Amino acid sequence: MMHSERKLAKRFDAPGRCRRATEIVYGGESEDKAAFHAAMAEATKQFKPEPPEYQVFFGELHGHTALSDGKGTEDDFFIAVRDKAKLDFAALTDHDHGGVGNAELWGAKWEQIKAAVKKYNDPGKFTTILAYERDSYPWYNNMIVYYNDHEGEMLRGEQDGEITREELHAWLSREDLLLIPHDTATLGWGTDFFSLEQGDMTPLIQVYSRYNYSERRDPALMYDSDCEGGHWQDALERGARMGCVAGSDDHGGTNGRYLPDMRYPHNWPGVTGVWAKENTLPAIFEALKARRCYGSMGGRIVLDFRLNGHYMGEELSDADERVLYYKIEADEKIDTVTIVKNGRDYIVLQAKAEETVLDYRKERSTDYYYTRVRLADGRYAWSSPIWIG
Repeated sequence: MMHSERKLAKRFDAPGRCRRATEIVYGGESEDKAAFHAAMAEATKQFKPEPPEYQVFFGELHGHTALSDGKGTEDDFFIAVRDKAKLDFAALTDHDHGGVGNAELWGAKWEQIKAAVKKYNDPGKFTTILAYERDSYPWYNNMIVYYNDHEGEMLRGEQDGEITREELHAWLSREDLLLIPHDTATLGWGTDFFSLEQGDMTPLIQVYSRYNYSERRDPALMYDSDCEGGHWQDALERGARMGCVAGSDDHGGTNGRYLPDMRYPHNWPGVTGVWAKENTLPAIFEALKARRCYGSMGGRIVLDFRLNGHYMGEELSDADERVLYYKIEADEKIDTVTIVKNGRDYIVLQAKAEETVLDYRKERSTDYYYTRVRLADGRYAWSSPIWIG
């Protein structure tokens, strides 16, 4: 990109307008179209990042059994996720209250869960994560606690079912824990990010499940209510460094699977993709902690999103040019891919599985970008953001 006035004339650019590509286009007629396209690919490959140094693994991060208000046993849950949904990792997340009228999770039930995650953990093949859903009124009504080992103890504060700001900050600071809220935009279980400060924010949010959608207000994806201030974009606009995951929140033993009898979009499960070194608990947990993860509605959608070669979830120092790159592999045709910048749809591309965009405009002290993918069958996938500034 050699034209000295390009940044005055444009906010964003395409690699195909680099000087070498222009010279090829204006190099005279060529009957060898294959050679022409090969030369163009060579001219623009400088803008593509190196192949990923990680692998993609797919998992189910939210599901319930008869230990609280769901169906089936712990064995049923892990076997179904592994053998029927054919996912790579899973977390069983029963409610700490054990379901109305049932015994709470702490005690014998927690020991059962710990025994199950140890039993089904198979490094390199299927990873299990110790977790549970903790009522956490008023900061995050529904929040899942994930552990980096299989021996963690449940979090008991001043009042069961509630959380103080001091407790929230203490637990957010622990390296062995991940706290991820869901249902944040609903009336009964929601969170008001407009009232929260940056230090109150969790590192990840569940952007989609069968029972909630939290990216932004969208009546087509709403389940039962939608409240201002409860969306992922609201948190990002408040300064949160918050990535995203997805989970099914199944109570009927159908985690990770398509349910044709449910209405759209809740017939689709929530699936989390992570870019990790290997399929083991330390590697999967590290990828989630680093926000090198994304959420999708079902299937095994591969979503690689980078900025100047850096992966989703990273925070970068500013650079003279910002090279945004994505590549998608899906089991359905791509409808649109949207590059979101600072909470708004910045660039929308139709049916493009791979693209590079140069962005010339710094808008804030720290800008953020993420991608939203829509497939032809109505499914979505969302990358975690990248921050630069």
